[in-house]
Amino acid sequence: MQTTLKSVVTFEGIGLHTGAAVTLVLRPAPANTGIVFRRVDLPDQPMLPAIWDQIVVSPLNTRLMNADGVIVSTVEHLMAAFAGTGLHNVIVDIDGPEVPIMDGSAAAFVRTIVDTGLTRLSAPLYAIEILRDVLVVDGASSAKLSPATSLQIAFDIDFADAAIGHQAKTLNMANGAFVRELCDSRTFCRSADVDVMRANGLALGGTLENAVVVDGDQVLSPGGLRHADEAVRHKMLDALGDLYTAGAPIFGRYDGVRAGHAMTNRLLQALFAQPDAWRRVRCDAKIAARLPGVGVTKADLYAVA
Repeated sequence: MQTTLKSVVTFEGIGLHTGAAVTLVLRPAPANTGIVFRRVDLPDQPMLPAIWDQIVVSPLNTRLMNADGVIVSTVEHLMAAFAGTGLHNVIVDIDGPEVPIMDGSAAAFVRTIVDTGLTRLSAPLYAIEILRDVLVVDGASSAKLSPATSLQIAFDIDFADAAIGHQAKTLNMANGAFVRELCDSRTFCRSADVDVMRANGLALGGTLENAVVVDGDQVLSPGGLRHADEAVRHKMLDALGDLYTAGAPIFGRYDGVRAGHAMTNRLLQALFAQPDAWRRVRCDAKIAARLPGVGVTKADLYAVA
């Protein structure tokens, strides 16, 4: 069955790139609504469905844009929280162009969603089953979807800074794995990149409190890392959020090698351009048990930083 929130919840924070204060309100929604953002600060309060073909390419975040040029950016952490807690229908009211960064992870969103609880709706849930390999490549970077009986995410990264270096991880996302293993992993950047981003009008709200900043073999953020491999875990978090813009949960294995938001979106474009590479499947109880958010409880939050 599809789900929605039991009640309205509110978040306040700043945008990582804009540095502007923003209020985010999650509202319960009827079955088959999906994930929809509503810009309540603009005339007519335009709605932006969080769907792969409404995304404009950005190397640093996932940005929705409608036909009139209205945007909502940095949606990936919130989308990961929705996917990882099994939330299918929600109206996201936002009074600015960027989702608040919170602590740089999805943990605050996940805690509140799990604490609030979900309501089951009397409508069937459908998932996207991957039937054959789909691959996109750009130089040394690649992203692939292949058949699997649950959503699995594998990621491989390699950075010159010794504080990150080479990291690789694979997880089956069923049974609360996202909540326990990934949701508290923060976005990260190199100290050398911060000034460049700010000179280009980006990362204006970035601090050592909402991102992991590294310089060579040093972690500059207070308290250090939450996980020795926090960087690759965060890339997996991003991938889960970006994959959820498919419009339904995915049964398949995602392999990312030095991939980012733009490449995952290219992968979804390639998938949906090939009708023989996927199919919609109705989720009975047995199938639904393999989805990322099914079975998540408050006990899973004890593993979260």
